Amino acid sequence: MRRRPGIAGLKSAAAARDQYRLVGENVARIRADVMKEQLETFRTQLEDFARKHKNDIRKNPTFRSQFHEMCAKVGVDPLASNKGFWAELLGIGDFYYELGVQIVDICLSTRSHNGGLINLQELCSLLCQRRKVAREAVTEDDCLRAISKLKVLGSGFEVISVGKKKLVRSVPTELNKDHNEILEVAQAQGYVTIEELEKRLSWSSGRAIDALETLLKEGLAMIDDGHRDGKRRYWFPCVASIFSAPGSDGFRSL
Repeated sequence: MRRRPGIAGLKSAAAARDQYRLVGENVARIRADVMKEQLETFRTQLEDFARKHKNDIRKNPTFRSQFHEMCAKVGVDPLASNKGFWAELLGIGDFYYELGVQIVDICLSTRSHNGGLINLQELCSLLCQRRKVAREAVTEDDCLRAISKLKVLGSGFEVISVGKKKLVRSVPTELNKDHNEILEVAQAQGYVTIEELEKRLSWSSGRAIDALETLLKEGLAMIDDGHRDGKRRYWFPCVASIFSAPGSDGFRSL
């Protein structure tokens, strides 16, 4: 018969567990202190790097994107505030603030045409045209960072993915799964037909019409009835910018 440990044995085991716990806590604390020290070293080196390459960061969009990646790895957000070290050193906060204002202006000026949903590539192209006299080049990465700061406006500014494309939404319209699938199909030609949705998505005509009517009411689609085959086409300016919309009299919004 196995002998059970006595009180002395239990106390000894408890003392051993306490020792192991203390050792574990000490090791964890040492590791945390070392990591904190390394992080501070990285941040200091990042500041030195930013001072040395200030002009490149502001003028070279690729270099600027890589700089943001380095900042993210050490938990630094140069865009968190327009005040403080990074704003004074690089003026990055002012750069993205100006970019955000221009993005809002473009989204508002094109809303009557696209219903408040614009292709990110088209937005960047319009932005570059507007800033052609500016010294700093602008990339999609810059647009995405500026748009992320516009969410505080609470007016629906966000980037959504539809298929392989990114669309910028500037209105609080919520798109459901059916709407996203229609936009994805429309990317091939810039438009869809009810018959195409029935074939491609295995939908009933009622489901296709219901989803399309919602998109029409929101101003995201336009109707084209000017084709010889008699099929109504639903054009989407947010994905059809690289196509030529028909110039017939039948081309209209709802």
